[in-house]
Parts: sequence; C-alpha cells; structure tokens
Amino acid sequence: MKKPTHSYFLLIILLTRMIPSLSSTVNYTDPTLEPVVTENSVIRQKIIDSQFKCYERMNRAPPYKKKGLFCNRTWDGWLCWDDTPAGRITAQNCPDYFPDFDPTERASKYCDETGNWFRHPESNRTWSNYTLCNSFTSEKLKMAFILYYMAIVGHALSIASLLISLAIFFYFKSLSCQRITLHKNLFFSYVLNSMFTIAHLIAVVPNPGLVKRDPVSCKVLQFFHQYMLGCNYFWMLCEGIYLHTLIVVAVFAEEQRLHWYYLLGWGFPLVPASIHAVARAKYFNDNCWMSVDTHLLYIVHGPVMAALLVNFFFLLNIVRVLVTKLRDTHRAESNMYMKAVRATLILVPLLGIQFVIIPWRPENRLAGEIYDYIMHILMHYQGLLVATIFCFFNGEVQGALKRQWTQYKTQWGQRRREHCSTRSTSYTATSITEVPVYLYHHDSNNEQLNGRYVEDSELVALKSGETSA
Repeated sequence: MKKPTHSYFLLIILLTRMIPSLSSTVNYTDPTLEPVVTENSVIRQKIIDSQFKCYERMNRAPPYKKKGLFCNRTWDGWLCWDDTPAGRITAQNCPDYFPDFDPTERASKYCDETGNWFRHPESNRTWSNYTLCNSFTSEKLKMAFILYYMAIVGHALSIASLLISLAIFFYFKSLSCQRITLHKNLFFSYVLNSMFTIAHLIAVVPNPGLVKRDPVSCKVLQFFHQYMLGCNYFWMLCEGIYLHTLIVVAVFAEEQRLHWYYLLGWGFPLVPASIHAVARAKYFNDNCWMSVDTHLLYIVHGPVMAALLVNFFFLLNIVRVLVTKLRDTHRAESNMYMKAVRATLILVPLLGIQFVIIPWRPENRLAGEIYDYIMHILMHYQGLLVATIFCFFNGEVQGALKRQWTQYKTQWGQRRREHCSTRSTSYTATSITEVPVYLYHHDSNNEQLNGRYVEDSELVALKSGETSA
C-alpha cells in the first residue's frame, strides 16, 4: 500500500520514468513480442532477470489440474503468464522496462475457446496486448507535472502563511499564552517540513542523475523529512493533550509545564525517524530512500496514525465535557474553550483523512484524477490550512488586528490634524509679518493706530507718502 505522505514520490516515478531517453520498440502494426534487443544494458538485464524468474516459477509450479481446456504457462518475451482456462482473458501490470511504459496500467492475454493463446491475424503469432501500457503516457505525464507544481506551490503558500502567522503571534504581546506557544511550535514544524519538501522536489525529483549517484545528502534530506512529518502530527497531539488537560483534568487551570510538550513534539519523533533510517539502510537501501514499496515506512507512519487516533478521542471527550458544562452552567468560559477546541477538532480529521482513504483510490480514470487533486491539496497545503484555521480565523487574532488597525487610523488622523494645524499657524504668522510699513506712523512714538479715526489713518498714510517723495 502506498503511503500518502510520500505521494510526491509517485511524481518521482512518473517524472523520472517518462523522461524521453529511451522508448519501447513495440510495433503495433506487427505486434510480435519477441525479446527486445536494446543497447541499454540495464533494460536488457531487467528482461533477462524476469525471464529467468519466469522459468523458475513455471518449473516450480504444480501442473494444471482443473477440468477443461486451458492455455499453457508461457513467457512472451516481456512477461510471464500462468496456465489460463480456455475462453478467459488474463491480465497483469505492465512491465517497467521502458520509460514510456506505465506500470500501473494493465497488459492482457487471451486464451481462446480451443485452449490456445490468441494469435494476431496479421502476423499469425501469439500476441499479448500491451497497448494500454503507453496509451495514456502523455496524459499521465501532463498530470504528473501539474501535481508536481501543485505540490511546490502548496508548500510555498504554506511557508508564507505560516511565517505571517508567526509574525502576528510574536508581534502582539496580548496573544502571549501557553496555547499560542504551542501554536508557534506547530507552525515552526510545518515551516521546516515544507522547506525540506521543496528542497527534495526541486533538487532530487527532476534529477535522475542525482538519484542514480545516490549521495548520502539525499538520504539525510529524507531522514529530516520523516522527522518533521512526525513533529507535525505530534505537535498536533500536544495541542489536543493541552486542551484535554486544561478542560477535563485540571478544570480550566491556566498554567501547565510545557517542557513535557517540547519533549513530545520535538524529541519523540526522533525515535521512529532514527529507527526507520537504520532499518532502511540495512534492509531496503534503495537510491535516496525514495521507494514507497516497503513496509518499513510504518515505523514512522504507525506512531503518526496512533497520535491522530489518540488526539481524535481526546477531542471528542473535550467536546463532551464542554457540552455538559454549557448545558449545566452556561459559563462564558466554557463557550470560549469550545471555540478553541473547534479549530483542533476540524484539523485532526482533515489532516488525518489521507491515512484512511489512501487505499481506496478509484479505478475510474476521471475519478482517480479528482482523487489525486484532492489528496494533493490535503497533503501539500496542510501548512496553509493550519495557519488559516489556527491564526487567520482565530477570533483573538482578528480582535488584536482590528484594535491595531483602529489605533493606527486614530494615530494617523491625529498626526494629519496636527500637521494641518501647524501649517495653518505658520501661514498666519507669515501673514502678520508681511503687513505694509505705511500702516505705522513713524512720528507717533511707536503708538498703535487702534482707536484712531479712519481719516487719521489716511492722513498718516499721505504724510508718509510725501516724506518718502
């Protein structure tokens, strides 16, 4: 069973397999499936190994004992086919010898009513139907690229939204509390996870040469990805444990010792990640540890699923207690905690659903594509979902932002009024200093003209004019 948290590894298979370096040599106008002679020694060796295993299996298998006609077991040059009753079509997954062959598609072979393998009418040779193996290669390659860039964009948006959320939590001191401290650690774990994932998608996935060289660095990158995956879900478990302790056990007690949460969130995930790395190196040491076809991944995914399950039951119990308190006491405090629980209660099944529905990918092509899009959104946009629900939709955060915005508008308006007042005062002072000199009587011993008649003023002005003349 493929693991959902490694879904982008499925992109690796498609992107690296479908690079147009070597194509299959099937001639569908003359579909005779003789062993293919190819210059690529790796592909030739794969076919030889498969042929050897096929003959071993045919010699080891017991004779066909059912009644009726049947077609004998055979090797057709690419795949091994078992004994098949007459009138039946047998099918199996396509081989992975060629870059343009999709191993998830099916090859088939028909045993006719006479107990003979079907012969193609043009060549009169036994024929296996491999047409589906590369019929949808271009469409699937296009789909793989879309999902690949969706993953990169999703993690980039997650990093941006999480960093904005962390900036809000650190800036507003009014939001400082133990629950927000847990939020900060959860957000930080998602930022690191997205950074490692983007590094893997950009540096490793489109680089088959690097995968072939199998440097230690790509395995170290994979180790840190597994570790951060565990941190994501165990910090989510810390959120649930904190709320459960606060509401159910301690009955709204505020302060808890957070060092145990740090140990669980950052410390414990090192254990399964380290065990997985050692087991992978010893028992399944594939290139860059990119394969998902190993049960060793359960070393990491098992604790993650256990954390999700425990968290879900914690939250159900919290809701039960809060509903009882609201019904009995109608306390505003209970209502406040119910709002805090609601976000976690939404996120836990939302982030854990991929571990539940991944085995049931629809067989229908369109339904399968829709399924892939939904799963990619749930897996690669998790950081954005966490930031949106825990920060942007948080009533306390919205209240703090509104208060800050109101305060900013008030201060800005006040500064603008002060600026306008300063300009008005400056204009008035300038106007006073520019009063004409003839309005003052030089022979009046600096007496003001206030109280004199208008005629006196005019006389003074005329005299002043005569003197200057």
